[in-house]
Amino acid sequence: MTTNSVSPKNSDRPATAYWISKGLIAVVVFLNLQAAVLFLLHPADYAPGFELGGAAGEAMIQGVGLLFVMWNIPYLVALSDPIRHRVSLLEAIGMQAIGVIGETILWCLLPEGHVLLSSSVTRFILFDAGDLLLLLGAWGITRKLQLHKKLS
Repeated sequence: MTTNSVSPKNSDRPATAYWISKGLIAVVVFLNLQAAVLFLLHPADYAPGFELGGAAGEAMIQGVGLLFVMWNIPYLVALSDPIRHRVSLLEAIGMQAIGVIGETILWCLLPEGHVLLSSSVTRFILFDAGDLLLLLGAWGITRKLQLHKKLS
């Protein structure tokens, strides 16, 4: 007996799709937690990119790293079972969308002359947009699986 919400008894396709959706979410979780660990352990490497320096800059970067860890809670819940915990997957999608939109607005409002900061915000936009696409892919797959399950 399987413990996940998809039973492969009729076909391997739903089980494969289920694991693909988990894989997409896992990539996002890994990348986000990797960024968190780097910000927490090596804040001096990242502070200059945000035009921050000294102990205050390093503490601010570590604070962002800690926020990355906190923000991953719904992602981890969705990863545990993306069908059963679709609400968490939708929360993660909403969080990523807010990040991309908010970062883009911040980037657009940056005054000229902040090349390093502009570059750092651009990387965040690209990073979060890629994560958003992966999460949307997982949502699309799990939606099809839910519909398939209802029809079975």
